[in-house]
Amino acid sequence: MSLIPNFLNRRSDVFEPFEGFPPLSSHSNFPSETSSFAAAKVDWKETQNAHVFKADVPGLKKEEVKVEIEDGRVLLISGERNQEQEEKSDTWHRVERSSGRFSRRFRLPENAKVEEVKAAMENGVLTVTVPKEEVKRPDVRPIQISG
Repeated sequence: MSLIPNFLNRRSDVFEPFEGFPPLSSHSNFPSETSSFAAAKVDWKETQNAHVFKADVPGLKKEEVKVEIEDGRVLLISGERNQEQEEKSDTWHRVERSSGRFSRRFRLPENAKVEEVKAAMENGVLTVTVPKEEVKRPDVRPIQISG
């Protein structure tokens, strides 16, 4: 029995937005998300005005990447890198670049303006910007106390 509480055993570097949901592969059109390319690295930061996602997709063209909103609040980033065609006269000495399909899903918070999502790609980095709804500050007025 471990002396470390369960919450300390969890890895802090793993983002678990779908904890408690069925595995993603059951919702995916892709048969497998286990290749090293499938684990496309994504950063998600929240600014004052937007949620910004940056995904490393080196070597892909924008036509090979898809950005979609599923079920009203789930951001889906997916794509595919095809394997290079082999010529019969080619001799391969090493193959390290991966190929295959990938997909990443992120449940967006309530303040996301999903109708205004924008995406851009530059130098192998896909940037998806999801604007946020303006937070309404409560109208506060002082009440004078008599007596």
